[in-house]
Amino acid sequence: MRQIVLDTETTGLSPNDGDRLVEIGCLEIVNQVATGNVFHRYINPERDVPKGAFDVHGLSQEFLRDKPKFAEVADEFLEFIGDAPLVIHNASFDMGFLNAELKRSGRTVLAFERAVDTLTIARRRFPGAQNSLDALCRRFGVDNSNRVKHGALLDAELLAEVYLELMGGRQPGLVLDATLETRKVEVIVVERRVRPAALAPRLTAEELAAHDAFVATLGPDTLWKPSAD
Repeated sequence: MRQIVLDTETTGLSPNDGDRLVEIGCLEIVNQVATGNVFHRYINPERDVPKGAFDVHGLSQEFLRDKPKFAEVADEFLEFIGDAPLVIHNASFDMGFLNAELKRSGRTVLAFERAVDTLTIARRRFPGAQNSLDALCRRFGVDNSNRVKHGALLDAELLAEVYLELMGGRQPGLVLDATLETRKVEVIVVERRVRPAALAPRLTAEELAAHDAFVATLGPDTLWKPSAD
């Protein structure tokens, strides 16, 4: 099964307030294994980048000024994701921005049902616990030491590892240690011996006659006395 792990960076918290995308990072996984195929683009938001957003992702208006606009990368983005499910942490946020940009550029919006929200999955598994991406990395032992600031592709890579953990991907207790020595089983073959002559009966003639006399007293359909038929 092909899935796309996706993350975005933006100029703010809401496309309804005029905030725009500044970065998209996508990573392909097939049968819960990363293939190495990625889609990563910085995007000119066609507006300023507020200080609060810059402090989160470090992408300045000056850096983004010569980057392509979303409409210029939209078709390439849609071709990369195809019809695969989209694995996203806090899917409503990213899907809201993506659909706002797609609508603005005259493309068909993405169905929200395509999103696999890892935040929802984490909240169900760990109710009441911190379930941010950083918190889940700590919980599962995923190395996020390079995450000084948010970055769409880096966060997608971290999310892919977290997602596999949430789905039961790494299970150390079920992994066999290849260094264990193979046990040797000694097979003993016993030669079958054939008795040269049958043993003599242990019942005397009197005991056999007494047995026959007893059986004669039983009904015709007993187990010890078969019927005449």
